[in-house]
This record gives sequence, structure tokens and C-alpha cells, in this order.
Amino acid sequence: MEDINSLSNLNNINNSLDNFDNIDNFDISLKNPIHTLNYHQKSIFCLSVLNDGRLISGSEDNSIIIYNKTTYQPDLIINEYNNFIKCIIQLSSGILATCSEDKIIKLFNIKGNNYNIIQTLNDHTDCINKITEIGNKYLVSCANDKSIIFYLKDNLKYKKDYKISLDGTCYIISQIKKDEICYSVTYDYNFNNNKICFYDINERKNKSSISNISKSDLSPLIMISKDLLFVSGKNKITIININYYEITREIELSNSGWIHGACMLNKNILFTGDQKGIIIEWKIEEDNLILISKKENAHNKCIFSLLNIGNGHIATGSADKSIKIW
Repeated sequence: MEDINSLSNLNNINNSLDNFDNIDNFDISLKNPIHTLNYHQKSIFCLSVLNDGRLISGSEDNSIIIYNKTTYQPDLIINEYNNFIKCIIQLSSGILATCSEDKIIKLFNIKGNNYNIIQTLNDHTDCINKITEIGNKYLVSCANDKSIIFYLKDNLKYKKDYKISLDGTCYIISQIKKDEICYSVTYDYNFNNNKICFYDINERKNKSSISNISKSDLSPLIMISKDLLFVSGKNKITIININYYEITREIELSNSGWIHGACMLNKNILFTGDQKGIIIEWKIEEDNLILISKKENAHNKCIFSLLNIGNGHIATGSADKSIKIW
């Protein structure tokens, strides 16, 4: 395992980043946020971007906010849940799908600064943690009730197709191939016993799994290349080759705490946010991550969500109730 504590103890760091997809070198340690948004009353758990370019956030205060893409002031505030928002995605149809602690998925039609609810899905019996879209066919959800549900698209609405019953709690799901998803299974509250499973949608069965993976309830599963899956947890980053279902790299982060958020800026650069409010910028080199810079005290509390919002900028949502644009 590689031990990365600070910039001072890294050797041979190459700060000249090549092949940048028309984006200049983004050294977050030298920049202050260009916008700070303080419109939520509690922690911000999820961020997304609508097709029209507007930022959208979901919070522990049970609200969803859509922001003006120029001023970043609220264009629309949605208060349709009785508990905190866990995930927001815009489907390929343009419909907004959201889920929350109150066991419900709601589908919204967003028109400018107005909305209407077009469907409510209430098949889970406990907190829904994550939703994702598979192609233009399935809406998939996972929950604390130890299940994953596949909803089949029927015009602009969805109907329950089938359910996977698990032997632990599922906090996160992600599509990694055209016909394959991965998901995490957790067996204890402190996240000391976890595994990542790889599920074939066509065959409707697990293809493989990897145990003893450090994971938390909010940490993402994201592809950092066509072959490599990024998994974050407590003081550790794990990189998995999805072709062989093998761990190719483990990076220890001493005293970092939980890494809850991560996003890609482009094919070369990854950002992570941790429990202490620190943002780290990484360069991807083959199956390794090279630390480029840190932004200490980016937030006063835990960073729960990071999002690429385009044009070389990222957004971060935190337990300090703020969203910052970098």
C-alpha cells in the first residue's frame, strides 16, 4: 500500500499535466471559491446538473434547490419530501428522479422555474440511498431494506420489474459497463465489513465480488477509466480493474477520515473530498493516482458531494450547509 500524508513527503510529483481535453491546469490549492451558496439549512448530501446547465442540490433540510446558472441564486425550491434527500439525477428523458430517507422515489417534470410530480414509487420499506439510470431502460434503486429494485421504463413512467434481495445494506450502485452494474453491501453500522458486487443485468446474477473493501454510506463508485473503478472509504482509496475484478491499487490516506465525495474533471484529473473538509486533486497515471494539490479548509465540515459542473469548474456540498463553486 502507498502512504500519502502531505505534499511535502511526496517524491517525484510531476505538476505539468498533459492531454487536458482543452482545459487548463486546475490547481485548486491556488484558488478560492468563485461562488459560495448558503441557501440550505442543513447538510448538502447530493449535487447534480440539469440538462439546461443549472446546478441542483438536495439537503438534510428535506429540500431540493435549482440554481440560476448565471447568478447561482435559487430559481426553484422544491419541498415535497418529509425527510432528507439522498440522491438526485436527471434521466435521459429529461425527468428529474429523486429519493430520500422517507422510502420514496419521486419523478418530477421540470419546466423552467416550475415543476409537477408525475410519479411516486414506494416499493422500498426503508431509506433509499441511491438511484441510477441504466441506458434508457431501467431506473435502479438501493435501500436500507437490503434490496435493489429495477424499474422498467414504460413511456415516461416506470413500473417495478424485479427485486434483488441482499444479505446486507446497499448504500451505492453504479453502472460500469453497458450491461453491468456494481454495488456495495455493508454488514455493520461502522462499515468495517463490506464487499463490492458486480451484477450482470442480462443474466440477472452476480458475476463476481470483492470483500473487505473500505466503504461508507455516501462514498461513490466511479469509473476513472474504461477499466478502472474508484472506491473510497475510511483513510483509503481502492482501485479495481473491472475486467478481472481484482484490486490493482490501494492508497492509504493517513488521518484523512472518510472520503465521501469524488468526481472526474476530465480523463486525467480526479477530485476527492473528505471528512475534514479537504479537497484533494489527483492525476490519473495508468492504474495509479498521483497527488497534485490539496485545498485545506475548503469547507468547515465534511464534504459529502463533489460534482463536475463543466467549463473546468467543480461544485462541493458540505455538512457546513454550504455549496462552493471552484
